[in-house]
Parts: sequence; C-alpha cells; structure tokens
Amino acid sequence: MQDNIAIQMNHISKVFGSVKANEDVNLTVVNGEVHALLGENGAGKSTLMNMLSGIYSPDGGSISIYGKEVRFSSPKDSIRMGIGMIHQHFKLVDVLTAKENIILGQKGGFFSKGKELTKKVREISDNYGLDIDPDKKVYDMSVGEKQTLEIIKVLFRGAKILILDEPTAVLTPQEIKRLFKILNNMKEKGCAVVIITHKLNEVMEISDRVTVLRKGNSIRTVETAKVDISKLIEMMVGKKVDLAIRKEIYENKIPLLDVDNVSVIDKDKKSAIDQLSFTLYGGEILGVAGVAGSGQKELCETIAGLTHANKGRIFFDGGNIVGKTPRDIIRLGIRMGFIPEDRLGMGLVGSMDIVHNLILKDYQSQPGIFLKRGPCIEKANKIVERLDISTPNIYTPVKKLSGGNIQKVLLGREIDAAPRVLITAYAVRGLDIGASYKIYDLLNEQKARGVGVLFIGEDIDVLMDLCDRIIILCGGKLTGIVNPSEVTKEDIGLLMTGGIIDRRAADNELTKNH
Repeated sequence: MQDNIAIQMNHISKVFGSVKANEDVNLTVVNGEVHALLGENGAGKSTLMNMLSGIYSPDGGSISIYGKEVRFSSPKDSIRMGIGMIHQHFKLVDVLTAKENIILGQKGGFFSKGKELTKKVREISDNYGLDIDPDKKVYDMSVGEKQTLEIIKVLFRGAKILILDEPTAVLTPQEIKRLFKILNNMKEKGCAVVIITHKLNEVMEISDRVTVLRKGNSIRTVETAKVDISKLIEMMVGKKVDLAIRKEIYENKIPLLDVDNVSVIDKDKKSAIDQLSFTLYGGEILGVAGVAGSGQKELCETIAGLTHANKGRIFFDGGNIVGKTPRDIIRLGIRMGFIPEDRLGMGLVGSMDIVHNLILKDYQSQPGIFLKRGPCIEKANKIVERLDISTPNIYTPVKKLSGGNIQKVLLGREIDAAPRVLITAYAVRGLDIGASYKIYDLLNEQKARGVGVLFIGEDIDVLMDLCDRIIILCGGKLTGIVNPSEVTKEDIGLLMTGGIIDRRAADNELTKNH
C-alpha cells in the first residue's frame, strides 16, 4: 500500500490567533479511492484541505505527495504536484466559453490554437466520461455543467488528485448521480479523490474510506463498508445522536396564507416569480424545493413585505397583505426567519449583542416612550438556554459567534415571538448535526401549535422527512406540489429542472422502495 499512497499528511497543526484550527491531524489517501473528509462545522476540514492546495502553510507537521515531502508556498506549487481543488463556489468567468475558462490563467493560454484546444478538451472528456461542449458559454450552463467544467479545468492542468468542497450542495439528484459516476470513473483511472461533505447518505454511497475530524483533531479513518451512519455521527460529535425526524399528521388544518397568482420582477427586470399560487395551512410544514435562484428568496421577501409583487394577491386572515409594510405584516403574526448566505446582512446587527438584537425587533410593540430592557434580557437568556447557543454571555456581539450560533439567535428570536406563520429559509445552513435536529424539533413544535411553517431547504432528504407537502420551483414557476410519501427523490429532482413526473414509473419506484 505504501507505493500506492497519493497523500500523506502527518501531525498537521494550524493556528489562527488563539484558535487551533488543526491539531496533530493525520490523513492518508491512496490512488484509486474516493476518500470522504467528515466533520461538523469548525472541525478543521476546509483548513486541512486549504493547506493541501497551497492556500495555507501548516505550522507543524509534514505533507508528502506520491512519497515526496513537499512545502507549498502558493496554490501554483500544489497544482504543479498534480493537485486540483474545486471549491463550493465555482471560479468561472460567465461570459467566456468552456475552453476559454480552461486555459484562463495559463502561460500562453489564449494563444493556443482553438481546434487543438477543443480536441484536447474532448480527449479529457472522453477519457473520464465527462460531457461538456467546449464552445458553450458559462452563462448558458446548468450548475451540473459548471461543476463538470471545473473538473475538466483541473484535469487539463494535469491533476491526479482531486479535492471537492461540498460538491453536491446545489445539485439536483440527477446531477448528483452524474457527478458520482464521474468520480467513480476517475477512481478507476487511478486518481485520488477527496470530498468534503456533510451529507452522510452520500458519504456512504460514494466513498471507499472516511476520515472523521472533531474540533481540529483527526478522530479515526474507517472503511465505509464497515461502518454505519450512526457510528460516523458518534465519531463526529462525540456522543450518540437520535436521527429520527418526527412527522405528525394533523387533521382539520385551517388555511392561513393563500398566495394567489403572484408574479415578481427582479431588479434586473427579469421574472423572479411567475404566476405562483399555493395555500399554507396551520399545523403543516410546507417545503420549498428548487435549484439555487429559482425564486425562493423572492418568495420569502414578497410574503414578508420586503419585495413588491408586480401581480397577484397574498391573503392572510382574509385580507390582502400585498403592499403592506414589513412592520404591518409582523403585527399581523407573520414572522420571517430568513437565513441568507450573509447571515448578518439581513436578520441581525453584528455589532449588537443578543439583547439589543431582540430590542431592535420588538421595540415598536413596547408601550410608552422608554424601552424596558428587563423582558429582553429574560428572553435572551431563555433563547440561549433553549437552543444551546454557545456564547460567553448574552452581551457578546453576535458577529463574534460562529455562523451556526448566529442562526440559532435569529431563528430563536422569531420562534419566541409566537408567530402564526413562520418562514424559514435555509434554517440549518451552517449548523452541525445536533443543532440541525434541534431546529427540526423546534419547527415541529410550532407545527403542533397550529403554526403554518414555510420551510425552504437545500437537502431533499430532509425536505421529504420533515415536510407534509413540498412545492417545487423551477425558474420562478411552480412545477408541482407533492406529498413526499407519494413521490421519489428523483421525481422531485426532475420537477426542479422543469421536467414532468411519469406517474406510473414513480408508483413502481415507490412500491420497490417500500
């Protein structure tokens, strides 16, 4: 096995100020395997891979590639050693073609002959089972095609070691299957593939071995075939976690929110939502699925009064709320726990502590001209305890908390307001497994109280396990409203790309799976 080792990282340490991102980490990856790197947020996965790709230099330990000890001072050094990293957010120029992106940044790249370049790209594509049109513009590509292009880019530069950071985060089930086929082809060609992911089902499906990190330390490396999901989670969090998502079905649900033929034009004068209609009931969790940019953000903001609907009506308590201010809508009982990628850009003020972020949201409901801090202090302590928020105290500026804890503060504040409709977009993005399941429990508690929950999510498995019904959007249009118990994950993926479900095939698949 020694001759087959592609990556050997021994006793790696990396410190940022007072934070130990990695401490005495060991990782061995061999040729011809898919190796998963697993761990909670903050476990040190990305830091470790950034050292392997030349972005950081380790403070201690050694890195060997194909048996040769190396010291990378820049990503160029890593690329020369045959290492290619594909980041979660693609590094492509939209207005250029596939082949132009491939040669971008390479010495003498744009002086390469077009036909020769096209031929070489097609050879790489055929060799690894990739499918890309070299002359297609990036802005015309799907997310899956862009990821394929990123893979071809690193292969074109001679990479035999591939690192993928959260490669399936924005892919449909069909695109994930295609990606896994590509990774298996690369494995068969002798490449070493490392994937950073938090999706345990995918780890079990695609990887040969798994290395688990916890709090900056490498806990253990195991063969995937000899371990189960519950054991992996126990290694990740240091204790056993109950992974059951409850789904109680409540009868006689009352309609709470009725979205009627709503259309929204975005700031670029393009259609963000196109004639969307659905009803949200009290005592249900209504999921929203769609590839990134399908209108999920605009839907949330339109209901909350932050974006103007160009057409249609939204009824709540018998009245049309289109045109009302966000403050008016909050007073009616609609709360939005919207968690964008920039967590502090919309919901919370980073320089303020938890107490003052509560005051900021609730001051208009307090009687008199003087603010009473006492109730907000009491509420802040309750939210911290209930959601197990890790903070030195309730007076710590929220920008100093981890991303997951910031999300807990935001969602805890909205839930504490006892809403009748709760809108949660990407409520568990950035949270570890234990915290994610705590959020699912909190949403189920709201559902049990008769609250209507609109849950926008990225993980189709979670949407199917948690939600009573799922709305599927594609390019701002409604392509289906389904009962998760009556469809497959692949059906939802098909609707996410604008396809139509073959009901007979879906029924056969469900029978087979049950």
